[in-house]
Amino acid sequence: MISNTHCQTISAELSISSPRVAAVAALLAEGATLPFIARYRKERTGSLDEVSLGRIRDRLDQLEELDKRRKAILRSLAERELLTDELRSAVLAAETLSVLEDLYLPHRPKRRTRAKIAKERGLEPLADLLLTQNPTTAPEADAARFVDRAKEVPTVEDALAGARDILAERVSEDAESRAAMRCRFAAHALLAATVIKGTEEVGAKFSDYFDRSEPAAKVASHRVLAILRGEREGVLRLSLRPPEAGALAELQGRFLEGPSAASDQVALAIRDGYERLLAPSMETELRRSLAERADEEAIRVFSQNLVGLLMAPPLGEKRVLAIDPGYRTGGKVVCLDPQGRLLEHTVVHPTGSEAQRTQAATTLRQLVTRHDIEAVAIGNGTASRETEAFVRGLDLPAALPIVLVSESGASIYSASAVAREEFPDLDLTVRGAISIGRRLMDPLAELVKIDPKSLGVGQYQHDVDQASLKAALDEVVSHCVNRVGVEVNTASVQILTHISGLGPALAKAIVSFRDANGPFRNRQDLLKVPRLGPKAFEQAAGFLRIRNGEDPLDNSAVHPESYPVVARMATDVGATIRDLIEDSDLRAGIDPARYVTESVGLPTLTDILAELEKPGRDPRERFEPFAFAEDVHTLDDLQPGMKLPGIVTNVTAFGAFVDIGVHQDGLIHVSQLADRYVKDPNEVVRVHQRLVVTVLEVDKDRKRIGLSLRRDPSLGEARRGGGGCRKAGEREWSTYPTLPR
Repeated sequence: MISNTHCQTISAELSISSPRVAAVAALLAEGATLPFIARYRKERTGSLDEVSLGRIRDRLDQLEELDKRRKAILRSLAERELLTDELRSAVLAAETLSVLEDLYLPHRPKRRTRAKIAKERGLEPLADLLLTQNPTTAPEADAARFVDRAKEVPTVEDALAGARDILAERVSEDAESRAAMRCRFAAHALLAATVIKGTEEVGAKFSDYFDRSEPAAKVASHRVLAILRGEREGVLRLSLRPPEAGALAELQGRFLEGPSAASDQVALAIRDGYERLLAPSMETELRRSLAERADEEAIRVFSQNLVGLLMAPPLGEKRVLAIDPGYRTGGKVVCLDPQGRLLEHTVVHPTGSEAQRTQAATTLRQLVTRHDIEAVAIGNGTASRETEAFVRGLDLPAALPIVLVSESGASIYSASAVAREEFPDLDLTVRGAISIGRRLMDPLAELVKIDPKSLGVGQYQHDVDQASLKAALDEVVSHCVNRVGVEVNTASVQILTHISGLGPALAKAIVSFRDANGPFRNRQDLLKVPRLGPKAFEQAAGFLRIRNGEDPLDNSAVHPESYPVVARMATDVGATIRDLIEDSDLRAGIDPARYVTESVGLPTLTDILAELEKPGRDPRERFEPFAFAEDVHTLDDLQPGMKLPGIVTNVTAFGAFVDIGVHQDGLIHVSQLADRYVKDPNEVVRVHQRLVVTVLEVDKDRKRIGLSLRRDPSLGEARRGGGGCRKAGEREWSTYPTLPR
């Protein structure tokens, strides 16, 4: 049962009406997926998109975890007979985990602390006396009464020290003081990084952080990750504290009553409590908060990049010749049919001797003719530009597109269990060439077979929380797959796994059933698949396509539950459903308002009519061939001021990496992305976007290329106070973990 209080909380936080939040919560509780809810339950949610749905789901999970912790704390307090009515009310009213833990902290079972030892020695009454700060209190005289060698309190100073230990712990565990210090640390702490003596040489890539200090509240997430990495590698030492004087003054204002001898003892306890207990605790919290914020940002950037990569325009079902180029071992060549099945494979040497080049030319021409090839895909790794130039010089049909395709992750796929299962008798290199060809035909269908972390579009992906990263990337893949839809009669297990309501087991069951019984003729046949029940069918059916099936609606995003509505529309205009799809005049005569019911509203009816206009339409952009500058192949060919075509390969918080065809991506620093201030590079560029960039500078020794999109690149340098990409992006670039081609 979803708490109405939680729905109201989320409603206020996200500015979404409480009934909509409750509807989403109920659908999630029923096992509905985000893609299904976003597409087919718009009436119940008010047409919320997947982003809003995801926020509601995540906040529900957080509140549920908070409730679990609240119950555990109440149970612990009750079992130890510490639960007063006042404490119970405070625990029940706590709205965040930090507040909840602050309330529990004084009562938490502890190891044997200095304060606990002092209490065991009978010094708590002395601590209480000092805290009253009565002007008549004489600390030394009162402490003398607690001197007891049998209890290991041999002197007056030992008694006072023990009492101060008790007070220091009280200060550090006071819920209101912790809340105030938490705010102070968040607002005023400085992130200070210093180099550990003796590591300067081995940690040279972190040199910009050897002596760096900036407000923690404003530090960029990618710098946090870089500094944390430097700390893990034993190069940097990190501190996160506000000015001590202000923090102590705030605590003293809370605990000191006025000048007195007892107050002097309390002041000593406050300083000790802050320095030894409270500040380290707040620093740990802030460190965790900064790391989580940095993780979230890095994961957000990675997710956006992954969408751009997965949603790249597909060539479609064409006969493709794919080449995985190489120098010494030659180029591995495969020919694929329109469904991506291997027809033939061989090896050519377009960069070898004259005889090898002649033979390569003959072989490639014959393959193009024999298999009626419609496109050529060339991997963008070693020898790619040389191979591309060779193929373009073969006098092949002018209409035959020759495309460089990213190889990122292809080697990982080649050695994977998926590849071995698909092609058990083929060499790894041949599998890689097949993957390159299939990526051109349908990037999404091929890239889902590879761990997203291996695709080269992340930012510090190995430094962030891996469980959170995996969950986010899995969701991105699911979003893209369901947005495009899948042809169920040709889909692989890997892509079916991401369809709403399925998963690995049902995906395998669908493929096994298809292999044993032939192609599915209609969507209802899916219910014959073992273990695929009505609930899974409801979630998945709308995202599964059957081309040339018995029912034309099976090749559309119209859900089977809405087929009767479409049938009524066709009947009302005196036509068949196929006529309705093919004749725009018939569709124009339909008034969707006539078909509104309690379960089917205008949002769904609008979607249905749009789908009838273009059944099974692909939301991805249309494929257009791309070519790099013909006379630019290596770093030596580059000169500042050149304008070159390029493709964005990765977007980070500090800029975008662009492939300009020289085997080394260039960097457009954020200051060079536009003729205006850019806070988030994703506002301007996206992965797989085609650009014309200006070369700012070329550092051949370190293989770095500075690029710009500004009309006057020098303005970007002046406004940022930098000197080109080397200065503006040096800090980030030096610690950025790029993946080799």
